[in-house]
Amino acid sequence: MFNRHHPYWPPGLPKSLTVPRTSLYFNLQVSAKRYPQKTAIHYYGADLSYARLDAEVCALAAFLTHRCGVKKGDRVLLYMQNSPQFVIGYYAILRADAAVVPVNPMNRSEELRHYAEDSGAKVVLAGQELWTQVEPLLGSSGLAHCILGAYSDYIDPATDLPLADFVRAPRIAPSHADVTLWADALAANLSPAEHTAGPDDLAVLPYTSGTTGKPKGCMHPHSTIMCTANGGVAWYSGTSEAVILGVLPMFHVTGMQGNMNTPLILGATVVMMTRWDRDCAALLIQRQKVTSWTNITAMLIDFLANPKLDQYDLSSLTRVGGGGASMPEAVARKMEEKIGLPYLEGYGLTETAAPTHVNPVHRPKKQCAGIPYFDTDSRVVDPEKMVELGPNQVGEIISRGPQVFRGYWNQPQATKDVFVEFDGNTFFRTGDLGYYDEEGYFFITDRLKRMINASGFKVWPAEVEAMLYAHPDIQEACVIALRDAYRGETVKAVVVLKAASRGKVSPEDIIEWAKEKMAAYKYPRVVEFVAELPKTGTGKVFWRKLQEMEDAKR
Repeated sequence: MFNRHHPYWPPGLPKSLTVPRTSLYFNLQVSAKRYPQKTAIHYYGADLSYARLDAEVCALAAFLTHRCGVKKGDRVLLYMQNSPQFVIGYYAILRADAAVVPVNPMNRSEELRHYAEDSGAKVVLAGQELWTQVEPLLGSSGLAHCILGAYSDYIDPATDLPLADFVRAPRIAPSHADVTLWADALAANLSPAEHTAGPDDLAVLPYTSGTTGKPKGCMHPHSTIMCTANGGVAWYSGTSEAVILGVLPMFHVTGMQGNMNTPLILGATVVMMTRWDRDCAALLIQRQKVTSWTNITAMLIDFLANPKLDQYDLSSLTRVGGGGASMPEAVARKMEEKIGLPYLEGYGLTETAAPTHVNPVHRPKKQCAGIPYFDTDSRVVDPEKMVELGPNQVGEIISRGPQVFRGYWNQPQATKDVFVEFDGNTFFRTGDLGYYDEEGYFFITDRLKRMINASGFKVWPAEVEAMLYAHPDIQEACVIALRDAYRGETVKAVVVLKAASRGKVSPEDIIEWAKEKMAAYKYPRVVEFVAELPKTGTGKVFWRKLQEMEDAKR
């Protein structure tokens, strides 16, 4: 067991935590009993109490069971933006003994089709602004029913906060036999069946990609999600009086845990934002006395660049942190000057339900992933020889702990490939390169896996390439990372056109086509035409050479 970091462990905290042997829904049930009239979610001027939250979760769970035919172990798509409905939908699926399949709302129809078909989901809970993406799939992808929600049902109509039009939009009612409006599902007033899901039952199936193209579902039972959610309570000494700014997307494990699951264990209040807006965020921090905010680099850069920032009272904040990409030292320093707090970074993956490493609150380091979390054993190894490396030697980070997923959904070979026997135990191969210093703090330096990090969103080149090959004019394509001052990295496609298309198709044509087919963070922002792509000795596209050529231009 790696223990070099133990002398710097947070004072008063145990190094091991017993994971509760209950379902995630039980956390909400307990908080609703403890704090029935306390605000669980503040959403653009309106409050949703714990009692009402639990009541709506139970009503929706009953509808899923009795009207949609959802059974124990079924998978249900959750295709929504941050909203009270996301939380209600998430916990209703769990209350119905089913598993949540969270889907990035930026995904388009064909991307959504893969999630539906691969997971075998028959039901989707969706925001009404996404109806045009859902409609083509009803009846053609296995999806048989859609429950459609309007975010405006939960806001204060008189709020002066700056809101996106789709949040304010009134309820729509598509004339489709397979659609039920969210309000109607709740109004059915059905009684839920007994809740029987336990710690080892499948709870969440978030999807992640990799070098092989299409996203893969990460199997997380209640216990792995519970592990890092419950750990967050202890690590940050959380209480029921915490007020969390919930702006990170909750389809992603960091937002899912930090904005939802951990606060609901505490009985805390989540001040929820559907769309990032720096003035709205500052107003909410000031008005609701927000104490904790987890964000990403691009978000904090934008927040600190606000010329009106000094006009807001941000003194209620006691913790600001995040992950996804290393926070530049200059930005962290500016935050300390403006807000008076250090930026607390952490590190984890979809496969580990968020953190395997977090910086100690009392002794953080900048641009650092932190130290191994409760009950987590992490090592740095030579990725080819699987020999353990010492301090300040760069290698692949491998980890084991109670938060590690159970494998990829219906992907036995992919599952086998990411686990390795080491030092008498089974470790998960993160695919990230890094090192630890003399004090046992870990630093991420690069990635072994081919991945682009665009504003904290992971883009897997093989997936984008697979979609580009559907373009009628593209013969070959290779996707690489392009440095971007705001997003950190963005997507570039190096393309060989078919002979008949050369001179007739522009890079802009390819970009516009991709924009219609792919999520906004994923489509290529730059397209370069070349006569041919470099190949390896085995005939594979030599993507690394193209990446090195691009990097040399900096």
